[in-house]
Amino acid sequence: MKVIVGLGNPGAKYELSRHNAGFWVLDNFADKHGVSIDKPKFNALVGEFNKSGEKIILVKPMTYMNESGVAVSEILKFYKLDLSDLIVVVDDIEIELGTLRIRKKGGKGTHNGLKSIFNHLKSDDYIKVKLGVGKFMRDCDLADFVLARPPKKDSEIIDLLVNKAVDSLDAILDIGIDNAMNNYNGKIEING
Repeated sequence: MKVIVGLGNPGAKYELSRHNAGFWVLDNFADKHGVSIDKPKFNALVGEFNKSGEKIILVKPMTYMNESGVAVSEILKFYKLDLSDLIVVVDDIEIELGTLRIRKKGGKGTHNGLKSIFNHLKSDDYIKVKLGVGKFMRDCDLADFVLARPPKKDSEIIDLLVNKAVDSLDAILDIGIDNAMNNYNGKIEING
């Protein structure tokens, strides 16, 4: 069994913000596999399906970003899963726009959702799929930046990045983390 968690904030107010990139990837991944993420459980919305004989649970925490660890710890405890069964998809403002970074472990950085998960699990030794949604420039307020809708030119790049992240999740599940990292880490190619 694998649990894939997309981090974001619930509600229409945040739906199009950079901070919801994890939700966008999970929604697209669910659509690709004909799954609805709509069952309220574990302080989250949950959907599940089987892929190559393995149960895959998709989770969108409804706790707001800063308390994401509540939902993640509840689901891992309920199913008695190891950290090796967890994949978290998240926005990253420390890497360049359009860059996908898959990591086996470590790397909570400054992200409050990842910090919350660390506080609840006491570890960050799980897979992270990070999307570069625009590098934060220290000349504006961090909350305003991550909770804002990206400009159109950035949104077009992020849309391509979301598609790449969806494909990377299938690769992690199908060919393993090392091959997925080799094939998907890096910046997307923009033609034109």
